[in-house]
Amino acid sequence: MKASDALAKFLVAHQVQTCFELVGGMITHLLDSLAESGKFNIVSMHHEQSAAFAAEGVARYTKGKTIAVAMGTSGPGATNLLTGIGSCWFDSVPCLFITGQVNTRELKGDRAIRQQGFQELDIVKVVRSLTKYSVRVDRPEHLLPELHKALSAALSGRQGPVLLDIPNDVQRSDIPETLVEEWLSKPLDAGRAPEVGAGDLMKLEALCKNAQRPLICIGGGARWADSMDEWLLAADYQGIPYVSTLMGHERVIKRSNYFNMIGSYGNREANWAIQNCDLLIVVGARLDVRQTGADVDDFARKARIVQIDIDPAQLGNRVQADLNICAAAESFFKAFPLRASTFLNLDKSWATVISIQRDRAPSNEYADWEISPSEFFKKLNHIFSGKPVDYVCDVGNHQMWAAQSLRLSPNQAVHYSGGMGAMGFALPTALGVALQSKNKVVVITGDGSLQINIQELDTLNRLGLDLTIVVMNNSVLGMVKNFQDMYFNGRDQSTQKGYSSPSFTDIAMAYGITAHRATNATDLDRVLNLIMDGKGPLLIEILMDGATECRPRLAFGSKLDEQFPKLDG
Repeated sequence: MKASDALAKFLVAHQVQTCFELVGGMITHLLDSLAESGKFNIVSMHHEQSAAFAAEGVARYTKGKTIAVAMGTSGPGATNLLTGIGSCWFDSVPCLFITGQVNTRELKGDRAIRQQGFQELDIVKVVRSLTKYSVRVDRPEHLLPELHKALSAALSGRQGPVLLDIPNDVQRSDIPETLVEEWLSKPLDAGRAPEVGAGDLMKLEALCKNAQRPLICIGGGARWADSMDEWLLAADYQGIPYVSTLMGHERVIKRSNYFNMIGSYGNREANWAIQNCDLLIVVGARLDVRQTGADVDDFARKARIVQIDIDPAQLGNRVQADLNICAAAESFFKAFPLRASTFLNLDKSWATVISIQRDRAPSNEYADWEISPSEFFKKLNHIFSGKPVDYVCDVGNHQMWAAQSLRLSPNQAVHYSGGMGAMGFALPTALGVALQSKNKVVVITGDGSLQINIQELDTLNRLGLDLTIVVMNNSVLGMVKNFQDMYFNGRDQSTQKGYSSPSFTDIAMAYGITAHRATNATDLDRVLNLIMDGKGPLLIEILMDGATECRPRLAFGSKLDEQFPKLDG
């Protein structure tokens, strides 16, 4: 059997049946085999970075249970995948990346030359620090064993991306049918995730029994755990408050004792709760500087800290916890159910006190703007309340505006580029989400971010997906401009000076996509109705000139509960 045919057959056998790619000479055998199998959904993108993000979107929608392929040809095709590979690596998303390579006889090997074959590039060495497993397959009989290792690694433990680099002559070689059948029948070896030990459970129980003001913090490592929502529902019922990180916020449903996102751009009440709790239980969060602020010693200043993480290297990294537990979030939720007896000394007024802090904060932090981001997202929450929808956010002020104000109902999720923080993430990722979900998908983006992968508007039009793009266009790179205002006396090189943005309404219509523009609050109500009622591709451009702030925010070096602008009293 031709090796590329065997690869297609193997992937189908393991329910990997979606491929995003940009065609090139060194992947034509692979593409032909995927297409001829009749069992692949092949989506041609206009850039390999977009292909990588789209594949990530498939895995994100399915909470890491479905893997998609992103494929690029050798040389520039391979390097264009890098940002998407890094995004999957930092946000623990399983994806299979396949790159074509020049024929094995054209590889430079150990020779002290830069390149032998046209577009030859050692992509395996390049991506080694960003993948769980990466290998060049130099012999056809090694193809399926290496594919088996790669898929197993992607799904094991802390999930992540893997890459196979396959030379052109290997793709078109033959593999014995008996070898193919042997590997088709071999189940993947995903391995067991670490589980909570009995000793750690006893220590945690003791800490909980003594706590009067406990607080739970949900991180990205917990967002896909099947038992998370049930566990948080029990916390809510018992009056135990909880908060989230940006990545944790992707799946946490709005309830009375959820006090939203912590961190530099977090909600005021969430940061206040962190700084005033006496026990902080952190599940699946790495506690980086944007979550804790720069003053690590002052983080959760009154609390004993418990950190639960699947990755032992993350435990005790920045924040020194009183109890470190190496376990998968799902294992932890099952092993440590929350009961009425868990927090025997709970101060019954604790959640109410946090609610008072929430009520002290302005309900609209942008009342002085013509179009208020917080009011926009409140209206978005209202029109989609109880309806299935996936939001996908780019990176910039609009991402933080969304994270501060979006409130999820059941059957809803929001997807952020977390660790990589990649502008240009949202549109292609949303294509992957929309292909998998078949429900409404709403992209939240800015003028800077959308321009990075704007070519995929053509892909959206071709696919005809029920996907709305909301462009919050302030004609400036606002988040960095805000940084320049604080530290460079408002010198705005490349954020405003030397920067420009087009009419996205006109561009969308040129791509064949229905588009509307909003310039004031009245227009906003009109376009919101279009989002709810419409089907198919739609772009909404919201003009917000001069809107460059995210409120509240934390200046570098400030305490976590000292966000700007400060409240009176």
